[in-house]
Amino acid sequence: MLSAHWPLFDLRIRTPRLELRYPSDADCASLADLTREAVHDEDFMPFTVPWTRAPSPAREQNALRHWWRQRANLSVEDWTLPFMVLDDGEPAGVQDLSGSRFPVTRSVTTGSWLVRRLHGRGIGKEMRAAVLHLAFAGLNAAEAHTSAFEDNPASLGVTRSLGYRGNGSQIDDREGTPVRHLRFVLGRDDWETRRRPDIAIENLEPCLPLLGLAHE
Repeated sequence: MLSAHWPLFDLRIRTPRLELRYPSDADCASLADLTREAVHDEDFMPFTVPWTRAPSPAREQNALRHWWRQRANLSVEDWTLPFMVLDDGEPAGVQDLSGSRFPVTRSVTTGSWLVRRLHGRGIGKEMRAAVLHLAFAGLNAAEAHTSAFEDNPASLGVTRSLGYRGNGSQIDDREGTPVRHLRFVLGRDDWETRRRPDIAIENLEPCLPLLGLAHE
């Protein structure tokens, strides 16, 4: 079993509605298939890197390279955990959690995507809440960061509903057009006021040494 050598393959986060799991190669294949679907409206781009513009099969191949690269480059100094999101057992999207020198900074960053046909059902908020539970309850984070373009009300709504506070902004190049990118931070105290008792983390302890947390 690969998980004996790479315990992240057994890592799970469960809410009453969703399962988030670190993806196996078979899961990566399922997610690559999912990227063929629309993730956003054709005339809108929510991402700084417009990966959804690539045609098939390049889009699927690029996605696989991306997840394999995250796995290969994981170190205690810099890591990203991509979680396959399952709604009623079916792949719905990806929720990322990243840390840089985390044992010192106790700071994480989140990012995500969800197929368009599932927008508006509360899944985006639920999957973010799940990974924030991992960050704060599981990894003892001090703060979590996220960002979104100012014309992305759905993402901004999720962020604000979870208690994040504004943390500045900058102008970014989005497909050749300058657009303001808003930054947000969620501190532990603000997260604690919304802490949920119905989110469970499974098989985290064997993963901690990979994240530089061997003694926690």
